[in-house]
This record gives sequence, C-alpha cells and structure tokens, in this order.
Amino acid sequence: MTRFLFILPLLLCASGASAQHQPGQDACARDVTRFCRPVMNNGDGAVLACLKQNRPKLSKGCEKVLTDHGQ
Repeated sequence: MTRFLFILPLLLCASGASAQHQPGQDACARDVTRFCRPVMNNGDGAVLACLKQNRPKLSKGCEKVLTDHGQ
C-alpha cells in the first residue's frame, strides 16, 4: 500500500499531469489495494494496466482521476 502512494504520482506524471495531484493518490489507493494487490510490486505500468482492466469496478473518484489524466 505504501509503495502505491509513490507509484500513482509517477503514473500521473508519465501521463502528463503534475505531481501535485494528491487527491489522485487518495482516490485510487483503495482500488489498487482491492483489485491490483498482486501486481503492486511489478511496476507502475502493471498497476496502471490493472486499474484499466478493472475499470468497470473502480470507484467514481479513481475513474475520474484516470479519465482526467488521459487514461
């Protein structure tokens, strides 16, 4: 879980967003823990792919973060 809090800003930066989007971390932290725990240690791309794969199940907040950042 702690590692994810460092991963999401990197994902958002990679998608062209600034690292100041703390709400994005909060919005997706629970979804990552719930749906993507098995891939959390496989790198940022794996977590992002997992979130996209589980998109229909994501919270509205996390869905909005992904959409807002072109994912």
